[in-house]
Amino acid sequence: MPNRGCIRRMRGINDKPQLTTTYMKQLVWIIFSLLPLALSAQPLLETGGREMPDEWIDDVTHHRVIRLVRRPGINLSFYFHNNPFVGNEMVFYGSNERQTETYAGELKKKAQEIYNLNVKEKQLYAVNLENFKVRQLTQETGNIQGEIVQPQKGKAYYQCQDSVFSVDVKTGQKELVYVFPADFKASISTINADGTLLGGVYASDKEKELFKQYPEKSQYFNRIYEAKLPRTLFVIDIKKAQLQKVFTDSAWLNHVQFSPSDPDLLMFCHEGPWHKVDRIWTIDVKTKAKPTLIHKRSMDMEIAGHEWFSKDGQYIWYDLQLPRGETFFVSGTDLNTGQEKKYQLQRNEWSVHYTSSADGSTFAGDGGDPSAVAKAPDGQYIYLFTPQGDRFTSEKLVNMKHHHYKLEPNVHYSPDGKWIIFRANFEGFEGVYAVEIEKNTK
Repeated sequence: MPNRGCIRRMRGINDKPQLTTTYMKQLVWIIFSLLPLALSAQPLLETGGREMPDEWIDDVTHHRVIRLVRRPGINLSFYFHNNPFVGNEMVFYGSNERQTETYAGELKKKAQEIYNLNVKEKQLYAVNLENFKVRQLTQETGNIQGEIVQPQKGKAYYQCQDSVFSVDVKTGQKELVYVFPADFKASISTINADGTLLGGVYASDKEKELFKQYPEKSQYFNRIYEAKLPRTLFVIDIKKAQLQKVFTDSAWLNHVQFSPSDPDLLMFCHEGPWHKVDRIWTIDVKTKAKPTLIHKRSMDMEIAGHEWFSKDGQYIWYDLQLPRGETFFVSGTDLNTGQEKKYQLQRNEWSVHYTSSADGSTFAGDGGDPSAVAKAPDGQYIYLFTPQGDRFTSEKLVNMKHHHYKLEPNVHYSPDGKWIIFRANFEGFEGVYAVEIEKNTK
């Protein structure tokens, strides 16, 4: 009471309304100052099972997830070993029409590798990784294919029927690069380190007919392997518009990738049931010397595959299982010494595809559902892996329990190394997302 009287004597009896107004002003100022923070705070949500906001915090992993591509329709990021980045932009495929098939029932149970779904009017786009603005790069009327970006030249390469084109990612300028002859209808899949050569593989008409007759992987996989039809690796000199055959074998040659550092080194695989093939090979496209086997199987039912180059081109990394479905590793072969090193991981941590950071200090994986080779009961996550000794320690980044692995997520590190980019269908449609590697602690 004495204090109140003191306040009244100091301010005057008529100042009380002014005191209340001052406090109200302060309260309004506090509310408005905190409003942007409240509006920017991401909600803590279960990932998928419904339409998601553009940003949220995964309620299981507590990592921030964003919708990276915010255009309507189908959006698909590239296969895990195909570089999609030019500067601060990422090239991807998009379509305005959804596929007619769904992920329900038996389809949900099939783990099938898909580069791009069978969609109509598929075109190449670029998304700015800073402001999420999207630009359309191609406007072709026919089906296009090829996930090929040359970051130094700032171009994306693609194929429409028998013609190969380039498009400048910044300007959108289109150029015809090459037209396949009538007797050699092949497909491009990679570009070399200095941007002078495109690489790909030619398959016979008989093999192409098998793919048409048996479109599902479960139908064609063993048939193509057992047919032992010839396939031919080739390169195209971009400047001269000349094709040169490199190597032919009566094996299913696949997963063709140029080294990111050596412009003459081409990696390919002997596709087929992994436990029946010594899968991973390289060849010098200049000398055309005998191909080099990267990893030799050492036991019955051993498998190695889904290979990729380290960013510096020193290692080829791959999924290694000793034997299949029992003990799991990510293994790498040093291309200079031939020495191998491997990191063991747990069954639930096994991933359909892995990738490595630019400096090789961490790895990422896209997990897998219980129907996949690992038969993991709880493996549907985007993972971050850190080598410790001869093992990986893992961190879960995104809960993928609402994702159907018929569409494989195919993880990529962002150019700044702070995000893992992946594709998913956990909202009921195909989209491109990114998860922040640093955990949200707010």
